[in-house]
Amino acid sequence: MSKMFEDREKAHEAKFAHDADKEFRVTARRNRLIGQWAAARLGLTEAESEAYAKAVVQADFEETGDEDVIRKLIGDLLKGGVETSDIEIREMLSRFAAEARAQIEQAG
Repeated sequence: MSKMFEDREKAHEAKFAHDADKEFRVTARRNRLIGQWAAARLGLTEAESEAYAKAVVQADFEETGDEDVIRKLIGDLLKGGVETSDIEIREMLSRFAAEARAQIEQAG
C-alpha cells in the first residue's frame, strides 16, 4: 500500500515540475513576443529587435510577477517617443500570453 502512495506522490511531483516548466517557457515566449512588438514600434533593426526581445526576457528575472517587464516596456517606449499606457501593455501581455501558450502546445 505504501508503494502505491509513493508512486502517486512521485507522479504528482513530476506533473507539478512539468507544469512549472511549461509555464516558465510560456512566460519567456510571451516576453520575447512582446519585446519584438515593442521593438517594431520603436523602429529597431532586425538585430536590435532580437537583442531587445532578449532584454525583455531578462527583465522578467528582476522580481516576481509582470511589473518589471511592464516598467521596462513603458519606459523604453516612452523614451523612444512612442505613446503607450499601462493598459495597452497589459492587454498586449495577455494577447501574447495566449499566442505563446498556443505555440508551446503546438510544438508539443
